[in-house]
Parts: sequence; C-alpha cells; structure tokens
Amino acid sequence: MSKAFTKETDQDEDELDAQLLPLPLGSKNYITPGGHQRLKDELTYLLNKERPAVTVAVSWAAKNGDRSENADYQYGKKRLREIDRRLRFLTKRRDIAEEIDPAAPREDDAAERVFFGATVTYANAEGAEKTITIVGIDELDLKRGHITWISPLARALMKAREGDAVVLRAPGGVEELAIIEVKYCAIEVEPFVPQAPIALNVVEADKSGAQ
Repeated sequence: MSKAFTKETDQDEDELDAQLLPLPLGSKNYITPGGHQRLKDELTYLLNKERPAVTVAVSWAAKNGDRSENADYQYGKKRLREIDRRLRFLTKRRDIAEEIDPAAPREDDAAERVFFGATVTYANAEGAEKTITIVGIDELDLKRGHITWISPLARALMKAREGDAVVLRAPGGVEELAIIEVKYCAIEVEPFVPQAPIALNVVEADKSGAQ
C-alpha cells in the first residue's frame, strides 16, 4: 500500500472520528423515528443511487486522456471519497442508533418529566417564554426549536417537571429557567431530499452527443 493512500485513508478516518465526537463515549445514538428514517433514507440513496452513478461517471472520465489534467475524473474521485466518508459515518450512527418515539405512551411520572423527545416550554428571569424539543444529535434544527439531548440547555432541563426551576450553566453565563409545560408528541423532522449527482450529467451529455 502506498504512503499516499495510507495518509489519505487515515485523514478520512480522522475526519469521521471528528464528526462522531459530539456523542458521549459509550452512549447510544438516541434518535426520533423521523430522524432515524432520514438517516436510513440518506444511507440507502448514497449506497444504491449516487455512488453507483458517480462510479459510472468516473469510469467514463478515466477514458478521456491524462487523469492528472482531467477535471471530470478528479471531481468524480473527490466526490467518491466524500460519499464513502459519509457512508461510514451514517453506518456507524445507524449501528448505535436507539429509536425513541416521543408519542409512545409513558408511565405517569415519566410523562410529566423532561427526557429525550420532550417538548418543553420555559421562561427566563425576564418572563420571556420559549419552546424547545429535545432530539438526537443528528436532528439539530434550531429553526424548529430542536436541540440535542447533549446540549447544556437539554441537560439542565432533564428530569424537571412543570413548576420546577432549573439553573442553566452555559458559556454565556448562568441563568434560572422556570418550567411552564412538558409534553410528548410526534416530532416532525425535515426529510432527506436527494440531489442528482452532478457527475452523472457528464455521462448523459456524452451520450446525447453521440446520437
């Protein structure tokens, strides 16, 4: 194995490990049904659709002259490396995933306290109210008010119930929050939307020109 290949592979693994760092060591990848489906949809698409398409495009580009000066070939190879990194990342996430349905029935005490999947309305010292939902680390969506279960806010809220006051210790300072409402319901997650691989257009253009 060449040193160049070894170095590139090690770099890919380092980048993958960096992506996985937010998950506490030894923890399950807690995830909602919607987030789990999105993860599986992306994995299936990359494995069965985009990777085969880009592989075909790379094979086509490899036949067109000097590979070192072949932009189509270089782009295709780069995209394959990106896809393979993403596939390894998604596979690892899937393998440690533990799906938790916030809408599933809960025991009385668990239904009243804040755990993974809870939608919580709280107020700060000034009385300003905000509602957040605690989701998996791959489901972060601040526009929807979805925060990860490992975030400082989620950790501060954990196990609290309506009427409790909790202390949030974050980089911005210390703040007291009053819990107004805790509820569990189905969580809407942005679905995975595949994008047509750009490299495939090269192959299609070549076929059109040959007709």
